[in-house]
Amino acid sequence: MKKILAVVLATSVAASPLAMANEAQYVGESRAAVKQLFKTLKGTLVGAMKAGGPSKAIAACNLNAQPITMGESNRLGYEIGRTSLRLRNPVNAPDAWEIKVLQQFEARASAGEDMMKMEYHEMVETQDGHKQFRYMKAIPAGKPCMACHGELVAPEVLKTIRDLYPMDQATGFKPGDLRGAFTIVRDL
Repeated sequence: MKKILAVVLATSVAASPLAMANEAQYVGESRAAVKQLFKTLKGTLVGAMKAGGPSKAIAACNLNAQPITMGESNRLGYEIGRTSLRLRNPVNAPDAWEIKVLQQFEARASAGEDMMKMEYHEMVETQDGHKQFRYMKAIPAGKPCMACHGELVAPEVLKTIRDLYPMDQATGFKPGDLRGAFTIVRDL
């Protein structure tokens, strides 16, 4: 996934009635896009897990997650992906806006907000004057995630992770931690 290199200004785009209607439409479309990407990625992961356990699932993610995500972006006509403050794949590195939102998600989760419902969206203007709709949806670490992302990852699984992702930072999670987020960038 191509990452946005432009620094996003902290100011939101003015909210006219038309902009607000478009924003509501974009939020609905973003939720549907995230749901579809999650479903497709999860199907690939679960299939690989059943076929050969966590090591096979990691290999399947390594081969398929980026092409699936890029395919969804191409189908949608705007950028969709996943990011985290603790990356497995450096291709998914957050930009400045995403870092800010991920930090907000952590604070909201610490305050007791349900991560399953946690999302954020904003109309922003880049430094070069382009308007964008930005959206993020939190990804909580669930119990099934612990085989590959938990505190006690089996040695053979950890070896596969290290072989495929030498810069991995995405282990040591507990169920309920913020694993990362789905992210959308839509040029207007």
